[in-house]
Amino acid sequence: MMGRTIALLAAAGLASLALAAQAAPGGKLGTLPHGTYACSTPGDAMGAPWNVIPGGEFTIDTASTYRTETGSGTYLLTDDRLVFTRGPLKGERFVRTGTTTLQRTDSEGVPRRVRCVRGPSR
Repeated sequence: MMGRTIALLAAAGLASLALAAQAAPGGKLGTLPHGTYACSTPGDAMGAPWNVIPGGEFTIDTASTYRTETGSGTYLLTDDRLVFTRGPLKGERFVRTGTTTLQRTDSEGVPRRVRCVRGPSR
């Protein structure tokens, strides 16, 4: 009888964990295409269409890792939302607007002027 009670409690615990995992916010986990992303801000009608941010590039490597001129770190991609979780870009947030294009957002998800585009492999 005691063994059956323990088994039922264990099953109930596992079921509640499964429900909690399904209800967790975030979305489907993913990874970005490997390569170097150059970041820029919009230009104007009198000059270049985009102004590249000096030193504002990063390279996506394997296993949700990235690197910059100043170090490396990790990122988390859920659905189309990207957040850098460790390293020199920690806390930076983006929304994926295309297969190779990201747009910086604030912590509330409001788009900012900076966009980053993956260039050809080097």
